[in-house]
Amino acid sequence: MNDDLPNDYAPSLKEDVCRWAYSFILTLAIPFTTLYLLYKSSNRNKDVDHSRFERFGFVSHPPKMNGYLFHCVSVGEVVTASCLIKRIMQEEPNAQITITTTTSTGSARVRDIFGKTVHHFYLPFDLQISMSLMLNRIKPKMVLITEVELWPNLIHVCWKRKIPVLAINARMTDRSVKNYIKIKYLFSPMLHKLSHICAQGERDYKNYTTLGADKSRITLTQNIKFDQAAAQQTKQDTFKGINKNATPTLVAGSTHELEESALLSAMKQLWKTHPTLRLIIVPRHPERFLTVKKILENQNESFECTSESQQISPNTRLVLLDEMGKLNSAYQIANIAFVGGSLADKGGHNALEPAALSVPVIMGPNTYNNPLICEILAQRGALVIVKNTNDIVSQCSYWLSNPDKALNCGNAGRQVLDENSGALEKTWFKIKSFY
Repeated sequence: MNDDLPNDYAPSLKEDVCRWAYSFILTLAIPFTTLYLLYKSSNRNKDVDHSRFERFGFVSHPPKMNGYLFHCVSVGEVVTASCLIKRIMQEEPNAQITITTTTSTGSARVRDIFGKTVHHFYLPFDLQISMSLMLNRIKPKMVLITEVELWPNLIHVCWKRKIPVLAINARMTDRSVKNYIKIKYLFSPMLHKLSHICAQGERDYKNYTTLGADKSRITLTQNIKFDQAAAQQTKQDTFKGINKNATPTLVAGSTHELEESALLSAMKQLWKTHPTLRLIIVPRHPERFLTVKKILENQNESFECTSESQQISPNTRLVLLDEMGKLNSAYQIANIAFVGGSLADKGGHNALEPAALSVPVIMGPNTYNNPLICEILAQRGALVIVKNTNDIVSQCSYWLSNPDKALNCGNAGRQVLDENSGALEKTWFKIKSFY
């Protein structure tokens, strides 16, 4: 084991008090969370029923000990970590991989990508006893936290047991810095217990140092999403019977509330000049599938749900993709992609997924989750920022009327990925340095 572990750090009284107060508040919330899980399990959701025990640390034993434990909050983090996990599987085929998630959608994505080749459960509540129970059963040699979700007691318990904890593809927005400064006596000491931080961008590197992270334990690896997305190749020209070359398609991926309405308003204008244009809406969260379906029912236009149709009619201009894990397949037949969470104030989701497939991208102005990625794509012409329905109509009309220019913009996006790959190797090198 490398001496880079921060074992020389000594907790202060203020930190201990803050961590105790944090644990006390969390403990007060647990009964309500437990009642919610019991309610969900009463609806025969076996996944949730099983997870309520895992939340207290009673997780299943892995086939082997001394492996890697990855924590991924939800779908996006699972996808991001997947290329690193696959790399570890190649380099260390006998190493046990365990993945924890916070959401059921993240859990489903783990199963979709890895099946039974990894050990998976829901991350326990962040109490020392729950995290200790989990670590007693898993006995990992390293814990890797993907992007953002840093839990004080998980990191503290690992630190006490001398288990390296690395934050990979670590993200820290300016907004988060302002929030964490308010709890600096809890958050800043936690950073000293991290073995290393692999920052995904210069903003994130700077913000971690602002919060008190030691520069000797931060590496600017850049964003693994470039590597993950660059590995994607166009494999199909059809999806659910929709042919990429037959009719133009706008795919709206990872949409949030109000974004669907803006896109539908734009479509009504676009249909006047591009009557065959199809819109495929892919809500970010599955719990909104029914809500979006009701929105579509109020339109004076027929639509189809992919969960109900093996083949979408060639005359259907509105499609609701209400199945998990199919967004990338939809992007593969897109002529234009809208990436959600950007008109809505959610920070914007992953623009690299469509860019990897040479699809030109439009996004709203809220791109603070991945500012550098969006800035680079915008500079190269692969991404255009839109502020409202009229902007959507204007940009889509331009690309639909000038397909050669749209193709050039899409190809520029793919080139950005090829030029910025390398974070995977840097992260893997840092992981190996601990052994």
